[in-house]
Amino acid sequence: MSVDVKICGLNTLDGVAAAVTGGARFIGFVFYPPSPRSVTPEEAAPLALSAGTRVTRVGVVVDPDDAMLGRILAKMPLEMLQFHGQETPARLAAIKDRYHIKVMKAIKVSAEPDLQAAKEFFKVADWLMFDAKPPKDLANALPGGNALAFDWELLRQKQWPLPWMLSGGLNLDNLAEAARISRAQALDVSSGVERRPGEKDPAKIRGFLARARML
Repeated sequence: MSVDVKICGLNTLDGVAAAVTGGARFIGFVFYPPSPRSVTPEEAAPLALSAGTRVTRVGVVVDPDDAMLGRILAKMPLEMLQFHGQETPARLAAIKDRYHIKVMKAIKVSAEPDLQAAKEFFKVADWLMFDAKPPKDLANALPGGNALAFDWELLRQKQWPLPWMLSGGLNLDNLAEAARISRAQALDVSSGVERRPGEKDPAKIRGFLARARML
């Protein structure tokens, strides 16, 4: 696959199976109760185990405390934690030191100045994610997974010292354009492969991954 893919917000065995057999490099489990894709560690554990080690299993969290992280990591195997809140570089460094796990930091983008926030995490993060920043007037906005895109041209000429992925509003119809314009080497999709919020469609997952292989 010329462009790697992360299927995020998985919450069923058939969704995980579609992602793994379809060739996803990453799968994500959301531990954030306001999200329609949220799972508990107890619910996610058998899903993560079913995926095996062919993929990188990612836990998505928003400003988690140590008790929450401990509960998640005690229940299930994960290779990476993805942070979607207001976490500082110092907080991520402390988590890496304590749990010995890779971390990804989501940078929320609506305009060029927002990209500057990425620099703070160069020395601590293993991956960066560039996701759409929801507008202030968006009702019930989530930290991520709002099916919103931003101007991919903002990333086109950027060089980052870390691997990174593009997220926000991606689907089968626009993933090729998103990869071409942004020059992303990895794409993160969640709502774009769902029947409705929180309900993954295995056929859409397979279709997204098949299209990504053609890029």
